[in-house]
Amino acid sequence: MPDLFTWMLVFIRVSAMLMLFPVFSITNVPVQVRVALGALTAFLIAPMVPALDVSGADLWKIVGVMSLEACYGLLLGFLSKLLFFALEIAGAIMSAEIGLNMPSSINPLSAGQTTEAATLLQYLAAVLFLTLNIHHGLLAAFQRSYAFLPAGGLARLREPLLQDVIGRTGHMFWFALQVSAPLLAISFIITLMFAVLSRAVPQMNVFSESFTVRILVGLTVFAFTCELFAQHIANFLHRLPEDLLRVTQLLGKG
Repeated sequence: MPDLFTWMLVFIRVSAMLMLFPVFSITNVPVQVRVALGALTAFLIAPMVPALDVSGADLWKIVGVMSLEACYGLLLGFLSKLLFFALEIAGAIMSAEIGLNMPSSINPLSAGQTTEAATLLQYLAAVLFLTLNIHHGLLAAFQRSYAFLPAGGLARLREPLLQDVIGRTGHMFWFALQVSAPLLAISFIITLMFAVLSRAVPQMNVFSESFTVRILVGLTVFAFTCELFAQHIANFLHRLPEDLLRVTQLLGKG
């Protein structure tokens, strides 16, 4: 019974994490696949997790422990997907600057419709996420997290933990600004150029003529900076396993 209950706790935490886990949480991945992956991961990790004795616990205590495990998994999944949230913001900024914010499309990597730039950036991040085996690193970090926060353990919501999570969430916006910086600079130059041209030719509505130039130059710069985007995304991805362990450490033993 303790071994089965320990497996159930690990299954709940990993399943909750997979609900927000990058790539595996998209709508194209069937729920049955996520459940099977969660069960397999729990089957591999549960023997290495100390068993929790619940022989004298009542129903409400067991439900409370399961709810806490689900919350832990959702927090870890949220931290794993911060990059994709940041890229969605960066894509929205880019599309607004180059005039492509109107045609939105269905993005399987997001919950709803996003701009084309955000879709391309998230596809690039998904390819890097899988080719660099970051998902393996995150699952390994998930297994190591039980050293700091064992199954059924009680988390400690202290100030360092809140500061760390808020700081990582705030860094998401700074990362989005870094990624969109080249197109922001080009948009500023184009606006400045056409502002000077409007002073030279006041009879012409030059800003209406700037839309084509803005889209053409913006897409060209986007294409030439894809390698730079990939480097930023890869650097962010390589830090994810250690970030996950750091948050788990603050959440558990501290």
